[in-house]
Amino acid sequence: MNNSILNEICMVKRLEISKQKETMPLNGLKESIKRESRKKISFKQALADSKTGIIAEFKRRSPSKGWINRKADAGKIASDYEAAGAAAVSCLTDGSFFGGYFEDFSRVRANIKNIPLLRKDFIIDEYQIYHSKAIGADVILLIAACISPAETANFIEIAHGLDMEVLLEIHREEELSHIHPDTDTVGINNRSLNTFKTDINHAEKLSSSIPGNYLKISESGLSNPETVIKLRKTGFQGFLIGENFMKTASPGDTLREFIKKII
Repeated sequence: MNNSILNEICMVKRLEISKQKETMPLNGLKESIKRESRKKISFKQALADSKTGIIAEFKRRSPSKGWINRKADAGKIASDYEAAGAAAVSCLTDGSFFGGYFEDFSRVRANIKNIPLLRKDFIIDEYQIYHSKAIGADVILLIAACISPAETANFIEIAHGLDMEVLLEIHREEELSHIHPDTDTVGINNRSLNTFKTDINHAEKLSSSIPGNYLKISESGLSNPETVIKLRKTGFQGFLIGENFMKTASPGDTLREFIKKII
């Protein structure tokens, strides 16, 4: 990872997790989960069945762009996304770099009913997986650049044991080794987490190296409906889009107009 922004994010994340463990130890978190009766909505199945494959993201800011929509109403936007035809919703919970809050996630969870919810964060500790279950995630993001292949396999096993699915994100060929037989979906991030530069053709280039039995998702920099149509023809079934919707006055309406152009 070199001296990248990703290194800094992971360092801050370790400090955050340490404080969370002091407030709610892992054993206490596990006990709270035992009282949780909610069953997941399958992320993989939702994308496979969807005509659009759009994973609409609630995103306040990014390290590269700064604030995108600082005062956005997480609950309303999530509800609007579902009404507009999103196959799933993603919600960032990283506060230091992306302006996310656990309260945002809770509001999103309370306002979508029939589509899955992805917790998008930098997961580097099993504690975060249990916490994801406790706050109502259907699926979690694992970023290959943040963890080892062995950790990936372990985290997938924990997530599945908690009735959640996993979206494994890769960016480089060297990260293909993280793909475990039990991986639910594989995402290719078009944006380098080291430089934050985006190459919209990156997904297409790397996708041929991913076995065909994995449902593939393209992430980042997707602002043109024609790009989504092109990627769909090459085998992608999911498209994670946030900034393109969030930077507008009405993200749900923007999503609705986007969908009209791809179906």
